[in-house]
Amino acid sequence: MCGIVAAAAGNNIVPVLVEGLKKLEYRGYDSAGLAVISGGSIERVRSVGRVAELEAASAATTAVTGIAHTRWATHGVPSERNAHPHVSGSIAVVHNGIIENYEILRNELTAQGYVFTSDTDTESIAHLIEATLKGEPDLFAAVRTACRRLVGAYAIAVIDHRQPGKVVVAREGSPLLLGVSDNGNYAASDASALLQVTRNMVYLENGDIAELTATSVRITRLDGTPVERPIHVSQLSAAAVELGNYRHYMQKEIFEQPEALANTLEIVGGSKSIQPGIFGAEAGQLLADVDSILILACGTSSHSGYTARYWLEAIAGVPCNVEIASEYRYRTSVPNPKQLIVAISQSGETADTLAALRHAKSLGQTKTLAICNVPESAIVRECALRFITRAGPEIGVASTKAFTTQLAALFLLTLVMAKVRQRLSAQDESAYIDQLRHLPVAVNKVLGLESEIETWAKRFADKHHALFLGRGRHYPIALEGALKLKEISYIHAEAYPAGELKHGPLALVDAEMPVISVAPNDQLLDKLKSNLREVQARGGELYVFADKDSEIPESEGVHILRLPEHYGELSPILHVIPLQLLSYHAALVKGTDVDKPRNLAKSVTVE
Repeated sequence: MCGIVAAAAGNNIVPVLVEGLKKLEYRGYDSAGLAVISGGSIERVRSVGRVAELEAASAATTAVTGIAHTRWATHGVPSERNAHPHVSGSIAVVHNGIIENYEILRNELTAQGYVFTSDTDTESIAHLIEATLKGEPDLFAAVRTACRRLVGAYAIAVIDHRQPGKVVVAREGSPLLLGVSDNGNYAASDASALLQVTRNMVYLENGDIAELTATSVRITRLDGTPVERPIHVSQLSAAAVELGNYRHYMQKEIFEQPEALANTLEIVGGSKSIQPGIFGAEAGQLLADVDSILILACGTSSHSGYTARYWLEAIAGVPCNVEIASEYRYRTSVPNPKQLIVAISQSGETADTLAALRHAKSLGQTKTLAICNVPESAIVRECALRFITRAGPEIGVASTKAFTTQLAALFLLTLVMAKVRQRLSAQDESAYIDQLRHLPVAVNKVLGLESEIETWAKRFADKHHALFLGRGRHYPIALEGALKLKEISYIHAEAYPAGELKHGPLALVDAEMPVISVAPNDQLLDKLKSNLREVQARGGELYVFADKDSEIPESEGVHILRLPEHYGELSPILHVIPLQLLSYHAALVKGTDVDKPRNLAKSVTVE
């Protein structure tokens, strides 16, 4: 969940390292540091807090070779002594991931006389490489040898002041890519960090190790076998990861949802029918043999999966289960080789989801589909089928446009499965395609409600607890609304199916407990109205997101905001937008750090 940037170039790379860290700060932001080779020695600068502090502290530093890191603490509290890079003798190391055998290495290296000055697992890597250099003086070979001792997930970058102009990087489990240019060569955890210098990216595979100089790139496997990895031209632009005129990335990304959905759905924009091939060339044959679906995901992505379960079972008639990825791999399950495994992840590097996918495959479940926003990510590469959501870069820690584009992708999967199973009439197919085409316009109309939602946010931003209610396919949307509110405003929020109120949560309702309800005009509306009256009778304050034609009257203690139109099966995509805006504006009122909420990181690449 940390971020790495490294560079070997012909000019001063310190501004490149710092700017790269700014783009990666969403991955971790409790401390930051850099190390460069300057004047024949390692010069290291570290700071606690945001990259801005590091930028100020390193303003006078210049070098042509260096490494940098922004941290999200796993081992050791946020402090300067625990901040990366870590130094041992002539070398400096930055690391993303978790070394599971670090205690064994630490004891072994301590016995050899190495003194540990931090609480991190990373420092054991630094001392291990330095010890290896005593018998193998070439840095590239020494790092390769040392990596064979490491157990766990890692992406590392190493420099040695005795071998200036060279950076060695290695990957196993944690994301790492190279940036290739005429002015130098670079490495980073994410392409966004390198768009400032190049769009030519090389994605390293697990077990790759690379040596970078200003004019060359050499890649081998850990056993020393040379390999070539293709250069991909990134479709992202530097402008895509800039804040522009918005106050926060979260706000920007909420308002980018019409465009993100249009891009994601472009694949069916000019079609009159849905074809399995949108999920891969082998999709038709593979999906025809599927008898059930298992969705694996974490956090917000799991909420998209829970929503899709309603669609898949109601429209496609295919049994569907959703499992939290971190739980699935640690329980005994019954494998089904005819079950489609759907792994959902914004980054495609989510450690728990990737591990769950591999666990399912190890059980013989090889029918796999990735729904992801990053084309070259690990989850995409390891699945037989794939759908890239085309949400564009998402910097804010609280996911918004990644979620709605995941929902769009899952609805396409629903239609494909319905068609494969001969449950989709030509008339219904045409109607659904028309709805999908209109979806970006419908979302744009919902965004026009921002000023009214801002007023709501001011009314309960001083509350300490909130309850979210939904029914049917909108219950997962209530879950997502509660997650957003707690993530960025730190208001404790829970979500329940509205029918469960009388089975316990109603005990919490009083005048100090705002209750937010998702109330689309569907077959469950009358049931939901009864649930809302239960809240009103206990003196609760209701905030109801209703459809235009929902007959729910506004009254004392019942605030109604009506969405511009009812959208049927796709209503969850529209109804989550106001919940995102509500959380955003509540956080603004409370003065929290919207894009970088405390204790959280965007891409969870450790277990």
